[in-house]
Amino acid sequence: MAPPVITITRQYASGGSEVARLVAAALRWEVIDNEFVDEVARRAGLPPDAVAQREERAPGLLERLARALAAGSPELFIATAAVPRVEPDEAAIVQLTERVIAEAAAHGRIVLVGRGAQAVLAQRPDALHVYVVAGKPWRIKLAVEHLEVTPADVEKVVDETDRQRDQYVRTYYGRHRPDVVNYDLVVNTERLGIDGAAALIVDEARRRNWR
Repeated sequence: MAPPVITITRQYASGGSEVARLVAAALRWEVIDNEFVDEVARRAGLPPDAVAQREERAPGLLERLARALAAGSPELFIATAAVPRVEPDEAAIVQLTERVIAEAAAHGRIVLVGRGAQAVLAQRPDALHVYVVAGKPWRIKLAVEHLEVTPADVEKVVDETDRQRDQYVRTYYGRHRPDVVNYDLVVNTERLGIDGAAALIVDEARRRNWR
């Protein structure tokens, strides 16, 4: 049986990343968010000794994923004196992201935030897929207060970020991200609060006897 994972898909400024952090803390799991994926991908292009020397905010896991990716995706990272390393194109980055998700899911006891993880792991039996939502006015307020979005731009940023996330999942996985039937739980942080939403997810994980 595969080790359990939780995926968190979220509307922009719904507090989904904070929900994921609270869930992981309560279960004593690890979180893989956008910044973690970016860092793993960056380190996978470094020599192994350089990867090992870097300070890691998740000791062991970050290096292990980076090493596995470098071994599994050498075409993305080979650079010689004659052929300088070039930045991967979008399709290569998507492929790399999928490999990060797959490696992390194989490790298990991970909370995966965004990056189409729900679509990538849609057929995985031991996965809990969660969609974090909230009313748009509430999200606009949170974006201004906590994400430092300027009030003049906030509605455009909220709409455009969600549009880009929806398009990413539609383009690469042919799935409609807001379709609630794709998820085991849909939690409304405006109604439940960040803590309440996280508590529901933790309760479901424990009901499944996940530790």
